[in-house]
Amino acid sequence: MTSPATVPVPHADATVLDNAAWHSLAGPHASFAIGGDLVRRYPADVAPFVAVRSWEEPGVWDALRELVGPGAEVGLSGYDGEIPEGWEYLGGGEGVQLVETDALQTRPFDEAVELGPDDAPEMMAIVERNQPGPFRPRTHELGRYIGIRRGGRLVAMAGERLHPTGWTEISAVAVDADHRRQGLASRLVLDVAFHIQQRGDRALMHAAAGNVNAIAAYEKLGFALRRRNRFVAVRTPA
Repeated sequence: MTSPATVPVPHADATVLDNAAWHSLAGPHASFAIGGDLVRRYPADVAPFVAVRSWEEPGVWDALRELVGPGAEVGLSGYDGEIPEGWEYLGGGEGVQLVETDALQTRPFDEAVELGPDDAPEMMAIVERNQPGPFRPRTHELGRYIGIRRGGRLVAMAGERLHPTGWTEISAVAVDADHRRQGLASRLVLDVAFHIQQRGDRALMHAAAGNVNAIAAYEKLGFALRRRNRFVAVRTPA
């Protein structure tokens, strides 16, 4: 993969990407935010993400428990320390964050149609079939989503999710098995990135570190590794 030191990130402050969910909820997605100065989250039917301003803040674990409730399962990104006493560690993993470089050649995809609230059931169904990552009934409200229909059926999709200031995440890239190897995923990503750039933002993506095929495909389009992220799942004290 490309070294993070070689990745150009002009026209936007890349430091917000170190805590992308927090800077989304404290910035462009503030209207979705539930919580206070230390911990915020999206409504459960919008996205599963819980964001912490800083793990160095006193009282952050108490604020997290108060926000999500006792005995709740919660995923935490960017934390790699000890879990406080009374909290249960459920598992963890590693992901990667990729950002656009000057090699990304974006362009609209004429066949793509914009998706909205009326398409939510089909969007949930294609996500269930392809498992591209978390997607909830109102996730489509976070940004622009587009899809490809064949025979009236939604067979491919991509859209916008996290939105830290100056950046927009491309997510929910899903293509049904019988429509793969036609370049649909790449063309959808390039369309979404085109419209992100038209707004003056830069595009970013996240993927599981083990999803080497997807990572390689995104690098081929013109994305490059910026950082690796640790994530853990915990249960709050009952």
